[in-house]
Amino acid sequence: MYVDTELGTQMVRWRRELHQFPETGFNEHKTAAFVAAALRAMGLEVHQGIGGTGLVASLTVGDGKGVIGLRADMDALAMTETAQGREHISRNPGCMHGCGHDGHMAMLLGAAQLLSQSRDFNGTVRFIFQPAEEHGRGARAMMDDGLFERFPVDEIYGAHNIPGMPVGHIATREGGIMASEDNFVIRITGRGGHAARPQMAIDPIVIGAEIVLALQTIVARSVDPRHSAVVSCTEFITDGIRNAIPTEVMIKGDTRSYAPEVQALLEKRMRELCQGICGAHGARCDVEYTHEFAPTVNWPQCVSVAVRAARAVAGADNVDADTPPMMISEDFGRFLQTIPGAFVFIGNGDGVHREMGHGEGPCTLHNPNYDFNDGLIAPGAALWVRLAERFDLLYLPAEPPSRSHPIRPKR
Repeated sequence: MYVDTELGTQMVRWRRELHQFPETGFNEHKTAAFVAAALRAMGLEVHQGIGGTGLVASLTVGDGKGVIGLRADMDALAMTETAQGREHISRNPGCMHGCGHDGHMAMLLGAAQLLSQSRDFNGTVRFIFQPAEEHGRGARAMMDDGLFERFPVDEIYGAHNIPGMPVGHIATREGGIMASEDNFVIRITGRGGHAARPQMAIDPIVIGAEIVLALQTIVARSVDPRHSAVVSCTEFITDGIRNAIPTEVMIKGDTRSYAPEVQALLEKRMRELCQGICGAHGARCDVEYTHEFAPTVNWPQCVSVAVRAARAVAGADNVDADTPPMMISEDFGRFLQTIPGAFVFIGNGDGVHREMGHGEGPCTLHNPNYDFNDGLIAPGAALWVRLAERFDLLYLPAEPPSRSHPIRPKR
C-alpha cells in the first residue's frame, strides 16, 4: 500500500512528539489528549476516559455489519532515557517510551487517517487506544468500564515491534504467542542478631538463598517438559547492616507460563517450597502471588485473516505464519479471552536506524538506549488498513483457541 510523503512525514512527527512527552500507566492524560485531538482533526467521534485514560474512535463506511477493533497501547516506562544525542529525547525525567508504544500509536493514527480519507471498506473500524499495558491492568480497566458493551467488536487485532527482526517483517502464530505473567513477593521473618554470633539468630539470608535455589527446581522437576515455564527471582532485599544478621528478607520476582494448569502448579509448588524451607529453619514465611498478565492466545481463524493482510503489505517472503512463541507478556491477551482476534509482531530492525543522532547502545525493548524505528510506521499503518479493508464476518471463528495446550509444536 502506498503512503504519500506528507502522511509519512506526519506519522513520524506524531511519533517523535509522543516520544518526547511519555507518561506511565493510567497517567497518560496529555498522551490521550494528543491522540484525541489528532483523531478529531480527521473528523472522527472520540470517546475518552474509558478505563481511566483509554479512548475509542469509530469510523463507519457503507452498510457492512462487521466491526473490527484495532488497538494500540499508550503508556511509557518509568526509566531514564540515556541517548543524549537524540533530538526527540524524553522531556519527562525518569520516564521514556522504551517499548515503542509511541510508534504503535503513530501507526494506528496513520491507519485512521488513511481509512478516513480512502473510505475503501464496508463496515465499522474502532480505533482503541489502551492505557497501562505495562502494568497488565489497562485492558481489564477498559473492559470493566464497559468497553465492549459500549463499543462492540466482532474481532480485535494488536501488534508490537520486535527489535532484531528485519524492518517490516511480520510474524504471528495460531494459539499461544506470548505468556502469562504472575508476580510474587516472598517475605521471610527470622531472628536478627550480631554477625559474630550467628548461632543466636535465625538467618533469613541463608534461608532466602536456599529458597532462590529451590525455586529453580520447579520448572526443572515439577513442570511437564512439554510445557513452557519460567521462574525468575529479580530482587533480594534485607533490613540488615554490615555487621548484623537481619530479621527480614524479601524476595521478589515473576513467573511466565501459557497453560492455566502450569500457572496453578507454579504457585502451588512455590508456596510448598517456601513454607517447607522456612519451617525447617524455624522461620516464618508469607508468599504473595498475584496474576498480572493473561497469556496471549491467538484465535486460529483470526490469524489467517492477519496473515493474508500481512502478505498483501509485506509480501509472502516477509511473513512468518508460525513464529515460535515468546515468554514475554502483553496485556492484549486479556482482550483475547473474550473477543476473537490475533496479535502480530512487526520487525524493528537491528538498531542502525539510530545513526545520525539517534544514539548508541543496545536497541532492545526496555533499554534506555531504545528507539522505535520510524521506517516501520508506514508498513504498520498499512497492515491495519488492509485488515479493515479485507475484514469480513465470514472469518468469524466458530471455536475459541485451546487454553489447555495453546502451543503447537513448530513444524
